[in-house]
Amino acid sequence: MNQKIYLDNAATTEISNSVFSSMIPYLTQKFGNPSSIYDLGIENKQALMTARENIADVLECNAENIYFTSGGTESDNWALISSAESRKEEGKHIITTKIEHHAILHTCDYLEKRGFKITYLDVDEQGMVSLSQLKQALGNDTILVSIMTANNEIGTIQKMQEIGDLLKKHPAYFHTDAVQAFGHIPVMPTKWNVDMLSASGHKFYGPKGVGFLYIRDGISLPPFIHGGKQEKGKRAGTENVASIVGMGKAAEFANKTMNHNIAKITALRDYMIYRIEHEIPYSHINGPRKRRLPGNINISFAFIDGENAVILLDMEGVSCSSGSACSSGEKLSSHVLQAIHLPEEYAKGTLRFSLNEKTTKEEIDYTIEKLKEVIEEERKRNPSYTSFLKWNYKR
Repeated sequence: MNQKIYLDNAATTEISNSVFSSMIPYLTQKFGNPSSIYDLGIENKQALMTARENIADVLECNAENIYFTSGGTESDNWALISSAESRKEEGKHIITTKIEHHAILHTCDYLEKRGFKITYLDVDEQGMVSLSQLKQALGNDTILVSIMTANNEIGTIQKMQEIGDLLKKHPAYFHTDAVQAFGHIPVMPTKWNVDMLSASGHKFYGPKGVGFLYIRDGISLPPFIHGGKQEKGKRAGTENVASIVGMGKAAEFANKTMNHNIAKITALRDYMIYRIEHEIPYSHINGPRKRRLPGNINISFAFIDGENAVILLDMEGVSCSSGSACSSGEKLSSHVLQAIHLPEEYAKGTLRFSLNEKTTKEEIDYTIEKLKEVIEEERKRNPSYTSFLKWNYKR
């Protein structure tokens, strides 16, 4: 197979042809500033509204609840920092989880250094938040709870309805990072009692550098970027019209194809997991079997180095990612794998494959064959594996 097999859609998705085509006019002849009062500007302002409506249709909310940003990271920062600063007289306690994206965790660290108290909830071995622990952590001074909809590493989908029901009687704002979920599974902030929701265009076949923050009616969130009256005075800066149009188009497409894609991708995901578990010994699937993102496969292999395996698979034409992070020259397992207490001998050999609707069974079969070869070669070079085999043979 000569073509490149891309199985890292959780990192970024390929911009679709229809999205790209929708953007081109706004990069060329439709270049007007939406704040202008002549036709070229008014037309672009309408294009922004159409994109807003497309996104709102996915969320089943009002278009006025959608505020455009530069991406999920900005949306997360805006939700957390502005909420904290505006409500600090009411309390300084924030609750989040140990498996959030760094856009949340680093922002919480920033707030902690400025006098806010952060509670990081534990998760179980599947990455699920304990509702009882959340209830116990809530206090009179709790002003914000931020829990991601679905985890970017192990694919765990939280029980958002139950969390929202629990928080309904508490005055704390409820924010969710839905960057991995939006466009891939149903996301319903109104039903879930969510006050703020973050998403990013490049995770659902839109362009990079654009995202949005959903803000529920009645939530008074101060501006995060100052300098202009764009986004109803809450987010200054001339709008990135072409990218916003592209994100809106991607949202429209996701809304039409979601149910079909969930069924198709889930079946392929389960097929790949089945083959790996039955054909590669000493492997361990991370995250739940059912409550996981359709395209997510996070799996660990004992006696290998995940980053080496990623490089070797890339040489065979397969793109995926590892479950480790480099810190000061050391290879450490990710904070998510640490939070679910995955043994280090497995954690360091973790790979994440993330599928999309274009992924084929032929590509999965090819990937598994190459994966088997890579793991076999990695283990042959590992003295611990040789010793392990000898010990078990003697027994």
